[in-house]
Amino acid sequence: MFNKQNLFTELEQLVNHSAFSAGAKSTVMRNLQRLKSSQLNILITGATGAGKSSTINALFDMSIAQVGYDTDPLTQDINCYTLNNLVLWDTPGLGDGVEEDNKHRQKIKRKLAVADSSGQALIDLVLVIVDGGTRDLGTTISLINEVLIPNLGPNPEERLIIAINQADVALKGPNAWDHKLNQPTPEASDFLDRKVDSLTQRIKKATGVTVSPIYYSAGYSYPGHQQRPYNLAKLLYLIVSKLPINKRVLIANKTISKSESNWSDNDAQDYQKKTTESLWEAIVACSSAGATIGSELGELFGSPGKKVGVLIGGALGGIAGGLGYLLGF
Repeated sequence: MFNKQNLFTELEQLVNHSAFSAGAKSTVMRNLQRLKSSQLNILITGATGAGKSSTINALFDMSIAQVGYDTDPLTQDINCYTLNNLVLWDTPGLGDGVEEDNKHRQKIKRKLAVADSSGQALIDLVLVIVDGGTRDLGTTISLINEVLIPNLGPNPEERLIIAINQADVALKGPNAWDHKLNQPTPEASDFLDRKVDSLTQRIKKATGVTVSPIYYSAGYSYPGHQQRPYNLAKLLYLIVSKLPINKRVLIANKTISKSESNWSDNDAQDYQKKTTESLWEAIVACSSAGATIGSELGELFGSPGKKVGVLIGGALGGIAGGLGYLLGF
């Protein structure tokens, strides 16, 4: 029935073939057109070596990315990747010198101050990548406390994600990681939990803002060895859940990595289901805004409690199934 092209093309086809009245169809199609012309902007930052690039590559289908740079001459070191409606802003790594760090911090401040055409903040979400293998978090904590939180509006925790990468090498020694199961050992879990708690407390003490970091591994591959990502589905769910509901579905427009092994290992098994339900909720809410057909639209697009319909497809519980359509499998 569907050719799996642009997500909005599929949504429009569903609505056009529905039994809705002409007025209802007009409202929904107008909402979809507005959504289709929107952009989702995520800024990714962190210290040099924390794994920003590996995280971007693990999460997103970079084969479709259009590479650019910030057009503001005062922030041109910030790289830009456009994947359909998603725009990723990749900032320079911090920690290579006081003078350079100050320049980069100012560029990040300027980018956070940019407004879109409607007067809202351009950057919808900031993802901070933390190097789990280092004990020196001073540069990263300074960035969070002095640059990000003061410039993210009245509720900065709603637009901020802190993710500790390289969980597989955070703890040194033979008990650092269970490579067979691709998960932390009990000793590593305890170490990483303490690192999460330390970050939370240091940020809370300095700013009064409560954040809840997670830990993960973006994975790596080189000749003769490959380490699958860990908790990447958890990170994706956290990103989706933090996004404004009116933009949440934009991340599903054929942007996510198609590598099934990237999503297979996590500390729980329901992140795919939660992400699917969150995207379903966003589709229905955005499409039916201003219309009196919310329940009918829900039936058209499927129900997360029963079947998630052709747009999200299949059984809930696996990236290749529950998110298969949205992720492009």
